[in-house]
Amino acid sequence: MFTIPVSLPDKNIHPPLLELQNVLVMRGSRPVLHDLNLSIHANEHVAIVGPNGCGKSTLIKTITRECYPVTRDGSLMAILGQETWNVFELRNLLGIVSNDTLAFLEADATGLEVVLSGFFSSANIYSNHHVEKAQQESARAALRKLGVAHLAERPVCEMSSGEAKRILIARALVHSPRALLFDEPSNSLDFAAHQVLRESMSMLARSGIGLILVTHDLSDIVPEVSRVLLMSRGRIVADGAKEEILQADTLSHVFETKVQVSRRDGHYFLS
Repeated sequence: MFTIPVSLPDKNIHPPLLELQNVLVMRGSRPVLHDLNLSIHANEHVAIVGPNGCGKSTLIKTITRECYPVTRDGSLMAILGQETWNVFELRNLLGIVSNDTLAFLEADATGLEVVLSGFFSSANIYSNHHVEKAQQESARAALRKLGVAHLAERPVCEMSSGEAKRILIARALVHSPRALLFDEPSNSLDFAAHQVLRESMSMLARSGIGLILVTHDLSDIVPEVSRVLLMSRGRIVADGAKEEILQADTLSHVFETKVQVSRRDGHYFLS
């Protein structure tokens, strides 16, 4: 692994959003993440890049407590300085935007119901859920922020992939989280929807919320992202300033094929 220095806040003043030390994660009998060391602060915009199967999604699932590190000496995982969390409290602090969430939702749930379901970590709004007025207001505000207020009464099954993605972002925002985690956000999106998604991510980054973006597609990396980590075979192999990390030679090594990198309007593209 090589590291290029990046300017980070003082840990003594504000604990990192995420801190991993010598973290090992197994899936069954197979190690998927190997001895990870990583610190990300809440106000950072970070992209985690690597080929499919390198462990990126497992890292996200470890952060959200769907996967757990192996307990061993010298290993640490802390979120906002705290090692033990109630998962439901954690979900209020970290908004997750993932295709897994879309698959989990009920197809007949409307846009507003999907966003409100974020308060209950559910697939829809059910009869046992009591929705407060303040929650209604927060949900509608999140829909407006993403420019999808007109989808409040439309079922998810009648939305385009791009519309459903923005509804998921609104769902993740409804708690006013400290950071948003995007897991392969442009999967299944056409060109126009991908462009709208990038604009939405840029808007959110400029609003002050931290972004952690996990992707194999460089065009997902919005200009506001300043730090890039490269993953390969379950390890972080590079970590540093975006301009230094996103180089053809480095990416060719990580993706195990010769690639070219181009840059246009602050966006990077792989070919």
